[in-house]
Amino acid sequence: MARMKRFINKNAYRICAVAEKLTAGVVLTGAEVKAIRTRGIELKDAIVRIKDGEAFLVNAVINPYPFARIEDQQPSRERKLLLKESEIKRLINAKKAKLTIVATACYTKGRWIKIELGIGRIKNKRQRKQDLIEREAERRLRQGLTQ
Repeated sequence: MARMKRFINKNAYRICAVAEKLTAGVVLTGAEVKAIRTRGIELKDAIVRIKDGEAFLVNAVINPYPFARIEDQQPSRERKLLLKESEIKRLINAKKAKLTIVATACYTKGRWIKIELGIGRIKNKRQRKQDLIEREAERRLRQGLTQ
């Protein structure tokens, strides 16, 4: 059994209050799969767009695989997400409710590459600052307990 690799988008949790998670497959080329397995994927600005009843991953950057033809590789193209019809309806309803859909993680599951999606609201500046203060307080408390 293959080891599971996980690439997390920490930026998504910083800017968005994720309330719900969903897992989706991704349509990739062979070179993209090899590139993700060896070099990883950048999900920093990755979001999900809905077009004609289909979901697409936008702004996810897959660095080119060095041993494949470079002409065939497009690092930041739109990639179709493989979801059930009920899951797509859930995403459409979330978009109608002014919620944001971001890619929170990418991982391998056996031979397959999966994307974890987070549905939530964008945090405002005050909420982000409050989260930072809380994390700093937790860190200081842990350091005080360990010493």
